[in-house]
Amino acid sequence: MTAEHVLDDRPVLTVRRMANKVSEVTVYFWIIKVLTTGMGETASDLLAKVLGPVLAVALGGLALIASLAVQFALRRYVAWAYWTAVVMVSVFGTMAADVLHVGLGVPYAVSTPAFLAVLTAVFAFWYASERTLSIHGIRTRRRETFYWAAVLATFALGTAAGDLTATVGFGYLGSIVLFAVAICLPALAHRFGALKAVPAFWTAYVLTRPLGASLADWMAVGHTRGGLGLGLAPVTLAWTAAIVAFVAYLAVSRRDTRGDA
Repeated sequence: MTAEHVLDDRPVLTVRRMANKVSEVTVYFWIIKVLTTGMGETASDLLAKVLGPVLAVALGGLALIASLAVQFALRRYVAWAYWTAVVMVSVFGTMAADVLHVGLGVPYAVSTPAFLAVLTAVFAFWYASERTLSIHGIRTRRRETFYWAAVLATFALGTAAGDLTATVGFGYLGSIVLFAVAICLPALAHRFGALKAVPAFWTAYVLTRPLGASLADWMAVGHTRGGLGLGLAPVTLAWTAAIVAFVAYLAVSRRDTRGDA
C-alpha cells in the first residue's frame, strides 16, 4: 500500500488548512511503525519496573501530552516530531492496556474487543464528520484530532490482542508468526481488489502493533517464558537507536514527504 493508494484528493472545506501532517506511506513508514510498537512495549514494561506503575503511567501521560502539543503546533509534517508522538502513543497505549489487565484485573479477552469497540467508534465519528478516513487528508485540526485518537486506540487494541494470543497458547514466537501472516492479508486483499485502500491500510496499521510487540517481548523475556532473554533495557535501547537512525535518515532525505508537503 503506497501513498498514492490512500490519497484523498477531495478539497477540505475547513478554514484552517495545513500541509498534510502525516508521513508518506513508504517501506520506511512500516519499518519505523513496527519499531515503535516493539520499543513502546519494552519501554513501558521497563519504566513500570524501574519507577513503579503509578509514576510510570503519570510520566508517560505527560510525555504523550507534550509530544502531541508539539505535533499539533506544527503546520506541516516534521519527521522527528511526528515519530516522537507515535513513540509516546506506543508507550502510553501499552500502559493503558496493561493497567486494565494488571491493575484492574480485566482479562485480555474482554479488553481486546473493548478497545476494538473504541477504535470503531473513533472511525465512525471521524467518517461521519469528514466523510473520509484517509491519512493523506490530515490538513485540519479536526482531522488531526481524529487521527491521533485512532492511533492511540490502535496501539491499545494491538497491545491487548498481542498479549491475548501470547497467553492463550501461541506464546511470543507463535504470535510473531500469526501476526506476520495476518498483516499480509490486507495487502493481498487490496492487491487483488477485495479490499479498498483505506480499510486495508488501517487493518495493517492495527496489526503492526501486536507484531512488533510480540517480537520485542520475545527478544526481551527469559528462556523460561520462551524468549531470547536479552532483557528489557538492551532491547529498548537497541530499538530506540534503530528508530532514531531511520527518522534521522528521513529528516535528511525527505523520502517520507510529498512535494506539496
